[in-house]
Amino acid sequence: MFAKENIKPLMYGGIALVVTLCLYAGCERIAVVETAPVSPLEYYPPVPPRPTLVSAGDPQMSLFGEIPGVPTYEFESRSAISLRRHSYPSEGSDFDPSMSRDGKRMIFASTRHSLSPDIYYKDADGVAVVQLTSDPASDVQPCFSPDGRRVAFASDRAGNWDIWMVNLDGQQAVQVTSSAGHEVHPTWSPDGKQLVFCSMAERGGQWELWLVSAEAGAVRKFIGYGLFPEWAPNSNTILYQRARRRGTRWFSLWTLKLVNGEPRLPTEILSSPQHAMILPTWSPDETQISYCAVENVTQAFEGAQNPMKRGDIWMVDIDGRGKVRLTDQVGANYAPTWSKSGRIYFTSGRRSYGENESIWSVIPLRAPMAARERPRNDSFSRSDEARANEVIWGQNNSRVETVGYPIDRNED
Repeated sequence: MFAKENIKPLMYGGIALVVTLCLYAGCERIAVVETAPVSPLEYYPPVPPRPTLVSAGDPQMSLFGEIPGVPTYEFESRSAISLRRHSYPSEGSDFDPSMSRDGKRMIFASTRHSLSPDIYYKDADGVAVVQLTSDPASDVQPCFSPDGRRVAFASDRAGNWDIWMVNLDGQQAVQVTSSAGHEVHPTWSPDGKQLVFCSMAERGGQWELWLVSAEAGAVRKFIGYGLFPEWAPNSNTILYQRARRRGTRWFSLWTLKLVNGEPRLPTEILSSPQHAMILPTWSPDETQISYCAVENVTQAFEGAQNPMKRGDIWMVDIDGRGKVRLTDQVGANYAPTWSKSGRIYFTSGRRSYGENESIWSVIPLRAPMAARERPRNDSFSRSDEARANEVIWGQNNSRVETVGYPIDRNED
């Protein structure tokens, strides 16, 4: 039902990966929201005329920046100034970034040297790349172990997608799973002893979440249904996406807790009738989540070679509040991963930079939830030169000053 020829484009077709999985899991329909008819007794005053900007040489341009025939958009504050590009493939694409726990290294999959993707790593701010794998098969979705010495990844070198592991010195890769189904997207437990991944059984029909010891041939354990899990950096909480079984059937974001090794308390963090929410990742302090939101995936998929033409990176507090969009609707942005430095790295196919997907990052200029909840009279260090101040309005219009993430003075 889920043949290998169907899964290959998912894994390294870049953008095709995200949406095809959304559609496969049941994202077939777009929600239609019916609005109540307006009562004929209701009266709305006419819109006042807007003054024109004669000095601009165009008497039709308004002081609100509107020009006839040009669509207008609501203003949204975005941290575009902190956008930075980190990879420059002249051929092929770079995708699936993941950061080491100390934030110094980035590992990713790439087709820059062959049609099938291999695993590479580089310094976070460096240019030179080190090729870690070079198998004729496809190696994707790499993830550093907590100590930074090993890398888990998904590969089809054994005939179907399995979880593999390799040391950072490039020694022979070791196969961790070997079932007849497909296993992808491994992430590590905080102590480096276990991996969580998602699996499509040979005759299963839906994605499942499994645990396995980080040793070849270890016993596996089923913990629930979902896709693209990510283990929290410092706790036994697992973040993942799961499709609804009614309505739009689009993906929403969930967590579950492992209590004595058993899954407990599945919790839906965020959902939307307008977006499929996919590929979630933790902030280093586990107070926030970054994810990709895809609009109108069904319409985009029909008859399109590149189904995900528009996707953006967002972040939200772990309690589901405080959504912020971090990218600017230019091309497709997906697969975020949070670094200890505060930057969020992601894959982007930005139209102004050609069709090749590459790796970018952005600083979310908003304070972590823990800082925003700090009492006003708390004292903590701040540097005007190194940090961005932010004003947040609390209850009853009270003004609360907080501190945002560090500003990078070496922006491109």
